[in-house]
Amino acid sequence: MSAERVNRANIRIVLHRPRFPENIGAAARAMRNMGLRRLVVVRPENFIVERVRMMATHVAGDVVDAITSFDSLPEALADCGYVVGTTARLGGERQSVVSPPMMARRLVAISQENEVALVFGPEDRGLTNEDIRLCHALVNIPTDAFASLNLAQAVMVMCYEIFNAKVAAEAAFAPRLATRHELDGMYDKLREILVRISYI
Repeated sequence: MSAERVNRANIRIVLHRPRFPENIGAAARAMRNMGLRRLVVVRPENFIVERVRMMATHVAGDVVDAITSFDSLPEALADCGYVVGTTARLGGERQSVVSPPMMARRLVAISQENEVALVFGPEDRGLTNEDIRLCHALVNIPTDAFASLNLAQAVMVMCYEIFNAKVAAEAAFAPRLATRHELDGMYDKLREILVRISYI
């Protein structure tokens, strides 16, 4: 039976407000080791390219050269059909989370026709509830006593699972999903109609 794998060309890693350039470089190297090349940074605190390159080494120089930067998370996700947020905290708005292997298998089908973003929050706080609301799904990396992983370690775990994920080819189908930008436009139009008819 033939197996389908994640379309890694449609996967981007998004680092939202990373604090340390060394973590950006180490994340780039982890990505390159697992065959992912699209790295996005959103409002990094200290983007010192020499320190990014030092941790990325020559292995991931092409990933560093191709980094794209945005001023806001919605901008970075505008053309994505599926957004996965990573979280160490559970409960509240984070009730429904899946494991990295389960998410990677889900992405096999979704990534064939859709741009997919895996979003990682700042090292000290992670993603906020507002950030989480931009995501279609959440993933949690199980740990033992201490839940918080180093940013680059978390990126490596997810990239490794994506690299290894495969499902039967017959099961690997998902339609093209509406992008974040298209969904936001639809919600704005719906809100306008509901206000016009005095429903809200």
